[in-house]
Amino acid sequence: MSYLLTNCTIYSGTTVLHDHAVLIKGSHVAAIVPEVAAHADIDRVDGRGCNVSPGFIDLQIYGGGGALFSVDPTVESLQKLQAYVRRHGTTSFQATMPTNSPEMMREALQAGHDYQQAGYPSLLGIHLEGPYINPVKKGAHQEEFIQQPATDAVAELLTIGKGALRMMTLAPEVTTPEIVALLRRAGVVLSAGHSNATYAQGAAAFKGGFTTATHLFNAMSALESRAPGLVGAIYDADSAHASIIADGVHCDFAAVRISHKMLGKRLFLITDAVEAGTHGAYRFRRAENRFVDENGTLAGSALSMMDAVRNCVQEVRLPLEEALRMATLYPAQVLALDDELGLIQPGYRADLCLFNADYEVQGTVLAGELVWNG
Repeated sequence: MSYLLTNCTIYSGTTVLHDHAVLIKGSHVAAIVPEVAAHADIDRVDGRGCNVSPGFIDLQIYGGGGALFSVDPTVESLQKLQAYVRRHGTTSFQATMPTNSPEMMREALQAGHDYQQAGYPSLLGIHLEGPYINPVKKGAHQEEFIQQPATDAVAELLTIGKGALRMMTLAPEVTTPEIVALLRRAGVVLSAGHSNATYAQGAAAFKGGFTTATHLFNAMSALESRAPGLVGAIYDADSAHASIIADGVHCDFAAVRISHKMLGKRLFLITDAVEAGTHGAYRFRRAENRFVDENGTLAGSALSMMDAVRNCVQEVRLPLEEALRMATLYPAQVLALDDELGLIQPGYRADLCLFNADYEVQGTVLAGELVWNG
């Protein structure tokens, strides 16, 4: 399967191109060429005047489209979640399981492994947000499931996941060097979060194996004049990335703007999106533009990645090119996948998002296959 995607504005991740076309061969991008120079014998597909960017990459999502993976960790939930995020421009995602019972954590990893083995291209892995977190900063997580990290328990999770465990959120102050080393050897990306770490503890974590942080500002020790906390350690560590929820609820848009000035390409977007649910340990209901738990505690967003990009342009006042990188290239870099995802370049997987001037997703290309939303 080869075709030229024409009549579009291309946001490649490095430049913006008009009057060019994306040549797709099989599941990958073969070239970006001027439309006037394109070979006449290649099929052309009209991009309908859309903007075209790399497909979005969401490293933290719990549910959507009627599926809530955090209470129903099954292959079927992952199928529904993939269909949902694709309609909103996301072509790669990490399904996330919050602090839960050992059985549910194991089921999440098994479902992720089975889903990947079935050959679905979108699931990058499972993100376990817990259970090794600080109860002081538990947020909407269930305290009864919080555990102290133990080598045997972590080794069991790695064995069950068989490579599906891609990212883990831990509180640095409760994590031992042995646990860090074990997870790092298995290729797991360590994210600092739900943490009351001091600045010194956070700085040591980013020097000792942690490479990113979970939903900046939320459920972490704040930046204060006499206690810079985990936020200060993130700002100060040249190697530390951080995700942020750009919905104006979890973070004021001014906080997003200030953080982008501090972090630049180290700041990336997640949705932290959930779905309404009435059973299991995590029961959510929608409250206007957010989700809350049974106690009214802020529990997750109602964002799509396209919403987050739009907010970064319209509310945070970032250039569209940079907002798109925060949803594509920068999360790819967090997982060291930026040699295959996050850019429109020859050799990269043909995962694309097509959206109009009103930030409405019109279609996606996933591994070379174009599907319009309607």
